[in-house]
Amino acid sequence: MNDSKISVRYSRALFESATEKKQLDKVYDDMVFIAGLCKIDEVREVLESPIIVPSKKKNILFSVLEKNVQPLTLSLVDLLIKNGREDYLPAVARVFRDETLKFKGVTEASLVTAVPVSNSVRKQISTMIESVFKTKAELKESTDTGIIGGFVLRINDNYIDASVRTKLRRVRKGLSVRAAGNE
Repeated sequence: MNDSKISVRYSRALFESATEKKQLDKVYDDMVFIAGLCKIDEVREVLESPIIVPSKKKNILFSVLEKNVQPLTLSLVDLLIKNGREDYLPAVARVFRDETLKFKGVTEASLVTAVPVSNSVRKQISTMIESVFKTKAELKESTDTGIIGGFVLRINDNYIDASVRTKLRRVRKGLSVRAAGNE
């Protein structure tokens, strides 16, 4: 079976159960937590290791998750381990998160700036996204001093690069083309 189909099926089952039991927000938080946890090298090694037996994987994961997530989320982790699909946990968490945001009418946007932005700028960008895309915006921010100034904004498949670094590259490329043409 296709990897993405596996992730989608497990996440959809969890989504339906969470919605039915009115625990969607709590399970969403759990899956965000699990997605972050799965980025840790040691956790990823446990999930992907063919050497570690399922019972040991369950003990390791439950020791971390038991006090931090809902019983419904734990039952999904248990089911994944029983079915030998624990290495799909990061993908299931990602698909669940995306599906929940879509259900709630939220569009995720990524903003990269050279320095942290003020609350007023953050609000302006969120308002612009909400008006253009007719949806609520969840803005994830990060800083990258390498862009020098300006910003890079990604919304779904849309990408706006208004960084100084990119503008300088374009100028440099234009100058090198002109210089090559004058020779």
